Amino acid sequence: MQAEFLPGNALTLLETGGEFFPALIDAIDAAQREFHLETYIFADDATGQTVAAALARAARRGVTVRVLVDGFGSADFSATLRPSLEAAGARVLIYRPDIARYRLRRYRLRRLHRKLAIADGCVAFIGGINIVDDVDPAQPAPPRFDYAVRLEGPLLASVHASARRLWTLVAWASFRRRLRLDATAPVCAAASGATRSAMRAAFVIRDNLRHRRDIEDAYLKAIGAAREEIVLANAYFLPGRRFRRALLEAARRGARVTLLLQGRIEYRLQHYASQALYGPLLDAGVRIFEYRRSFLHAKVAVIDSRWATVGSSNIDPFSLLLAREANVIVDDRDFAAGLRASLNAAMQSGARELHPDDWRRKPLPHRFVRWMAYGLVRLLIGVAGYAEYGGKH
Repeated sequence: MQAEFLPGNALTLLETGGEFFPALIDAIDAAQREFHLETYIFADDATGQTVAAALARAARRGVTVRVLVDGFGSADFSATLRPSLEAAGARVLIYRPDIARYRLRRYRLRRLHRKLAIADGCVAFIGGINIVDDVDPAQPAPPRFDYAVRLEGPLLASVHASARRLWTLVAWASFRRRLRLDATAPVCAAASGATRSAMRAAFVIRDNLRHRRDIEDAYLKAIGAAREEIVLANAYFLPGRRFRRALLEAARRGARVTLLLQGRIEYRLQHYASQALYGPLLDAGVRIFEYRRSFLHAKVAVIDSRWATVGSSNIDPFSLLLAREANVIVDDRDFAAGLRASLNAAMQSGARELHPDDWRRKPLPHRFVRWMAYGLVRLLIGVAGYAEYGGKH
């Protein structure tokens, strides 16, 4: 299904939790009727406690507060922050709470990975930032590098409807009848008319029904049409053949292709598997930067100085084939320029470029470990029932 662009939206790019969390809490404190939050991780740390306190304040003053978290990413939530939220009157649901962490089954890998929030149907936040501290207090470092957007305008109707559908689905699956929604939803008068900006934007999701490949297809369409430049920043980069072929073809027809990828090792197997793909990309002229100043958690792209996306979807099999994700796509030169400038600054100050000759000179054991990791990840995905990944994809 093609992304439907709507005009008349106002979007503000938020970089790292330093910009995102104050804006989110301001929206919670300003909410008068309802506040809906979805997140993969809702941690019991300083940031999580601050956001939970704001949600509890809203619930106590009569705002309908709904919180939906993932059962794997927020495995401790029910024992930590959930009781105080529910005591304040907030409504809480857990997406797939029956987790057996070490059993590889397709349905258990289908996680709620999207991060979005909506206040009164008037303002929304979409991106990749979890409710968790940006930094580890025990090891002071620059904040985790990530993005979100603050959205106002006609696109809010799609975001709001998607949030209500998922909440209703999880409520039915959890047999929580009292948490099911009525047929009507608050409508923000400001959201239905023109805003102070005129950005064209689309809201795209990945689910297991009608929208299985919407996010990947949106990327592939934009990459396939690129003539000048593709800049893609992604925390977990392990694309299938269709995606790799699209990047290689873009580079061959003269587009400048730049990838900003994870430089620090967070998950060793996935990190090494991603590096196994570097050789053919570098040989085709793709520039690869590894971000090392802090952990890279971004899932964004800018194409031809106009098309841009910010969201929760990584370019890996878990995001593109399994998890529930949400991205916003923006068709606007000013927005794209702002995101491009931010990515350029990150590459200049916090990343190291990999050069083809240096990569070719890596010792054989180094390359062997990477290809073994890539083969193992492909095997695991195949065992889970997605053997087409990396094959006829």
